[in-house]
Amino acid sequence: MSTQHGNSDTKPPSGSGSRLYDLLCAEQPYWNRPSDADSTPWNFRESWKSSGAKGRLEKLLKESGNGVCADCGTPDPKWVSLTLGVFICIKCSGVHRSLGVHISKVLSVKLDEWTDEQVDVLVNLGGNNVANNKYEALIPENLKKPTPDSSNEERADFIKRKYEMLQFFDGNKHDPPSHQRTSSSSSQGSLSNLFGQDKRQYEKQPTRHRIGQKFRNSWGRRDSDHHKSVRKSNSLAGMVEFIGMIKVNVVKGTNLAVRDMVTSDPYVMLTLGQQSVKTRVIKNNLNPVWNESLMLSIPDSIPPLKVIVYDKDTFSHDDFMGEAEIDIQPLVAAAKAHERSEIQESMQLGKWVASKENTLEKDGIITVTDGKVKQDISLRLQKVERGVLEIELECVPLTQ
Repeated sequence: MSTQHGNSDTKPPSGSGSRLYDLLCAEQPYWNRPSDADSTPWNFRESWKSSGAKGRLEKLLKESGNGVCADCGTPDPKWVSLTLGVFICIKCSGVHRSLGVHISKVLSVKLDEWTDEQVDVLVNLGGNNVANNKYEALIPENLKKPTPDSSNEERADFIKRKYEMLQFFDGNKHDPPSHQRTSSSSSQGSLSNLFGQDKRQYEKQPTRHRIGQKFRNSWGRRDSDHHKSVRKSNSLAGMVEFIGMIKVNVVKGTNLAVRDMVTSDPYVMLTLGQQSVKTRVIKNNLNPVWNESLMLSIPDSIPPLKVIVYDKDTFSHDDFMGEAEIDIQPLVAAAKAHERSEIQESMQLGKWVASKENTLEKDGIITVTDGKVKQDISLRLQKVERGVLEIELECVPLTQ
């Protein structure tokens, strides 16, 4: 990949932009780890206002037990398992995502647009105290729960024993959790509507603002070798140290390949390390508009973001419709540099230059807009006869 940091001119920018340019050129820019977040937080200015469902969610956070992570006790949890009804921290959320969405569906308290129905589910499940009374009912006296300083391995072991293996669950006092039920109750019916267990219903529901909801691990087409390998690697996902988050807005596809006689039913699969997420399916459209935001955790060792387009088939393997890779390291480097600066005005930080040697339709510009580090990318899909995919990337701080 050929990446140029700074403006399109060969000379470095002047004024406040010059200070940020110098940071971008530094050999070892510093980026806060989660443990450092309180001392030097990200300089992101956007905040959400409490109203409606978000206001009710804030009230739930203030209830007894919800002010700390249900699994390790870290204060001020910013993530939720909507399936289990618990508020959790960023580190434990990584383990929850590795369990699979059928066990733990992870959403962001701040980054997701919440509905009253989703908040109703949390209210009915009861919060951290109720959940821990169920899932830790038989916890041995000699077993210590993880603490905020526990290793990822300790978190992963405890959380999987707690929610997946149900080693501490008292089946004599409580109904089995949803992923082990053979029949549906009324509350499970509402969960089914929310989580899209009926794929046909899921494909029809709007997903414009479902950011945290779109955390997925190995949720894809049946009997696929690619998806099987993703499921296998997810067993280690909870042991990965994350340095940030990346929000991927899959905007649209143009002139995609035909796979069903005269059209296709496309969806996009994104993979970053051990994580895999997907968009909804758009029926009968070679120029689909998703405008769908998905989110992935950025591992310490930053891999490329892999993009694959498939055609959804009901009774056979999904058909391949092209792929591409995105090097997100320049975007992450820009975010690191911006964190160290006090500059808030909009400006260009760098770009991924389009050439015959890469898959870009046009230069992928990295900018700071309203305090957010973003990059717009237009990709020519590879290993396919045609197709262009437009994607918007944004680095998101762990503190959100």
